[in-house]
Amino acid sequence: MENFAVIFDMDGVICHTNPFHSQAFDRFFEKRGMKASKEEYADHMYGKPNSYIFSYFLKREVTPEELVDLENEKEGLFREIYASQVTPVPGYMEFLAGLKEQGFRTGVGTSAPRANMDLIIDTLGIRANMESLMASEDVTTHKPQPEVYLKSAENLSTKPANCVVFEDSYSGVSAGINAGMKVVGVLTSHTKEELPPCDIYIKDYNEITLEKVQELLR
Repeated sequence: MENFAVIFDMDGVICHTNPFHSQAFDRFFEKRGMKASKEEYADHMYGKPNSYIFSYFLKREVTPEELVDLENEKEGLFREIYASQVTPVPGYMEFLAGLKEQGFRTGVGTSAPRANMDLIIDTLGIRANMESLMASEDVTTHKPQPEVYLKSAENLSTKPANCVVFEDSYSGVSAGINAGMKVVGVLTSHTKEELPPCDIYIKDYNEITLEKVQELLR
């Protein structure tokens, strides 16, 4: 299995972080006398890069310099809230251990900042299991563009066609498809109908086997 790879998005795929991102944004908006609805979060936050999120909610163009400050503030709030709550999606740790036993290469490709990725992978103790780690700082174009997944395949010394991506958002699934990879839709944040067509769908990792992953790659 040495040149087969599995690449995981992070938020909603390794950990179900979206409720905690909502809490961080709630605090961020409260300071500014603003409020956002659950529907707005679902449509305009989950799986979107911060540049889009801030422009949408602040209703104006955000300069690159300003974005850095806004992002540091909001992501700092998220890490503060989430640090004591880091919990993997059910079955994830066992599934990852099984992949490694079978010789799969594995990586993370997230639109989140590196500091968030570090918090999650180090709290879960899975850094040594990942041959590729890609965060928002590592790419110039964000999902739905395929850059993060194409670079991950390079890091993992394999072809896109030999990769399976686990994703939970519309832009993330699109990025996996655009990269020419097989895609497993993880239904933590969205329904099947809200995502582009995936090869298979799971609610958590108790619903998938290593055999299923091998089948996708045949």
